[in-house]
Amino acid sequence: MAGKSVAPGRGRKPKPNKQKLLSGSKHANNDAVEFDLINNVDAPEWLDELGVQMWNTVCPHLCKERVLAVTDLHNLEAFCSAYSTFRLAEQSVKELGITVEGATGGLVKNPALTAKNEALRQIATFGSMLGLDPAARGRLMGPNSGGGGNEFSEF
Repeated sequence: MAGKSVAPGRGRKPKPNKQKLLSGSKHANNDAVEFDLINNVDAPEWLDELGVQMWNTVCPHLCKERVLAVTDLHNLEAFCSAYSTFRLAEQSVKELGITVEGATGGLVKNPALTAKNEALRQIATFGSMLGLDPAARGRLMGPNSGGGGNEFSEF
């Protein structure tokens, strides 16, 4: 791409202040605004069975780790809804195949594949915001303080 100007990427997402404090970061702001943490909350009534199953799987863990605040509920709702869409789309692909008959009679890509891909992107986005993937957990929680550290650190 010689000669072309490329806009820089957005870079790494910033670590929330609460997680900076938990990880012992020197960049933590002790005077930052903090929202109320949630101990437990029921899934919204509008979520279907698959979404509720995911809610009941993930919510207790987020509450236990003290990372779920009142202001995060919409992210958890979106994550569970996207998960449900992903599973329903996958079921459609399994039943109908990757191609289906189009309006003119020819084969076309099953629209459920597009829905599945969009849902997977949403799962990745909202899951990362909640710390539900390994990279996001490391970014949100900081390094383990379990004592099994680097055996060469004293050198």
